[in-house]
Amino acid sequence: MKRSKLLLVSGIIGTLYGIYIIYYFLNAASSSSGAEQIGAGLATALVMPHMAFVWLALIFNWLGYFLKLRWAALVAGILYAVAILAFFIYFMFVIVEMILCFVAYAKMGKVKNEETI
Repeated sequence: MKRSKLLLVSGIIGTLYGIYIIYYFLNAASSSSGAEQIGAGLATALVMPHMAFVWLALIFNWLGYFLKLRWAALVAGILYAVAILAFFIYFMFVIVEMILCFVAYAKMGKVKNEETI
């Protein structure tokens, strides 16, 4: 079974987004002072569950890609969906990765079934 190109694309986009969001919130918290720093800390605390689910989804995304694990692609898609629910305002940054993981999961199943026949 070949590696899924959809999981590769999803992993690359998700990794770029994961790095961006961590850089953005760490930079916002460190470059401000006083009341701005308190506000940045609160914003980071609100977005933290979203970031955690994105990074957890990325782990399963890359596991699914490198180890060719169908179930890991499904778990990654589900975790991307949970990340959307954790902070709905940022849904547009995660929706593509979620869709790609679910499509990769479906295609990996079809390829596996064809190989056994």
